[in-house]
Amino acid sequence: MSEKSELNGAVENGRNESKIATLPKQIAEGEPLLEETRKEKARLRLKQALAIGGPFIITLGVGMTSGFSAVLLPQLMSNETTIQITQDQSSWIASLAVPPMAVGCILSGYLMEEFGRRLIQMFTSMLFVIAWVIVSVSTSVEVLYVGRIVSGLSAGLLSPLCLVYIAEVSDPVIRGTFLASIPLAISTGVLVSHSLGTFLNWKLSAAICAVFPLVSYIFYYFAPESPLWLANKGYKKKAEETFRYLRGYSKSSSDELHILLNRTTKAKDKSSEINKETVKRILSPTFLKPLITMLVLFFIQQFSGINAVIYYSVDILKSTTSNVNEYLATIIVDILRVIMSVTMCFVMKKYNRRSLALFSTIATGISLLLFSLAFRFLPQNYSWVNFVIISLYICCVYSGLVQIPWILTGEIFPTTMREIGSGGCTCFAFLMFFTVVKTGPVMFSEIGTGNGFLVYAVIALAGSVFIYFFLPETKNMTLQKIGDGYKDDNDNKTVTKV
Repeated sequence: MSEKSELNGAVENGRNESKIATLPKQIAEGEPLLEETRKEKARLRLKQALAIGGPFIITLGVGMTSGFSAVLLPQLMSNETTIQITQDQSSWIASLAVPPMAVGCILSGYLMEEFGRRLIQMFTSMLFVIAWVIVSVSTSVEVLYVGRIVSGLSAGLLSPLCLVYIAEVSDPVIRGTFLASIPLAISTGVLVSHSLGTFLNWKLSAAICAVFPLVSYIFYYFAPESPLWLANKGYKKKAEETFRYLRGYSKSSSDELHILLNRTTKAKDKSSEINKETVKRILSPTFLKPLITMLVLFFIQQFSGINAVIYYSVDILKSTTSNVNEYLATIIVDILRVIMSVTMCFVMKKYNRRSLALFSTIATGISLLLFSLAFRFLPQNYSWVNFVIISLYICCVYSGLVQIPWILTGEIFPTTMREIGSGGCTCFAFLMFFTVVKTGPVMFSEIGTGNGFLVYAVIALAGSVFIYFFLPETKNMTLQKIGDGYKDDNDNKTVTKV
């Protein structure tokens, strides 16, 4: 055999062993795999950023759904609207979007596994458009209820779906930043809805909000499917092509692809066994440990009061800051929320998740305690201090406590249970969301606004103890390695803590 034939044979064997569909010229010729150039890294980052463009834009709609009631309700309670509502109906308009969010989270796990991440996101974007149109054309409270329910269902379907999709198409080094863009999108959505509602009629505001999910559909149309989902479904060649398109040919990417293909092959070979042992897998420490961690973390996040502040920001600021315009103050707080969300996209790349969560939770508890004391003891002419402390609270809660639970939702669960895990914990998050939004006005009315925020402060400070002892570190780790961290003790593997 000639030297050329031997070389061709070696190259062919290398291709078969690595299972790579399309290789760069230097690899095909048997040359060493080189590290990515700065230009190549930038090109891959751009591809990944465009892929998450759809999830980012559609999540703006989730933020608008959360923030819309803060400006919708004051308009409906005025005498200048065609729809008159009672105080009880106003609380239902504010909170009625949340229970369907929980239902959507459960459905999302099944739908994303059965039909793929991309297709379900495209469907949900159209459902979101319909929801906003219903709200815009509402002529009665009942129709408004329907619009809020549909928008809540859409938000619930998207919440775990967007997080899982972003985690699966992103490089581990940049994944935290991309996942942190989801809280940024929610904050921006809240700001947009508050701004529109401050200057425009609520019907026109709702019509404008319908544009954003429509734009996201265009991004989804051109975005790739998750390579992990493709591999799980047996589309190995397409999975390799998509992975290489998004992640390139560096050694670290090639190693991750090799592990991904091997694990999905084994999972497919044992698919019948997995179906029979689903309950056993759900009850295993590999799944229960991250699930319990996430449930407690979301409880701490929601009962730090963040959504009570978002949903009732105008009323809270009106009752606590008599010498500050509540609508202007609300927009200032929204802008501050967006600034913090943008800042955290960069901070997440530098600092550990666990350290940020611990700092944020302690700082949030302290700021809530300060607000409670200021509200109870400061004289009325110093009520502007309450606005300053609320602004401080926003900075504290958005320095990690808001972002990290959602980031971990896309990272922490093992591959075979990611759909169930992400759907289950986001469902729980929205149930807690509903509880906080529904009970907030009652608690403030019964025990006072200052004492209500004192309750939130105690929960946040107690939560920092849990975070210190139980929250794992996932920064710069592959999804496979994170999943390995919760294996049984027999595997002799633990998640790194910093």
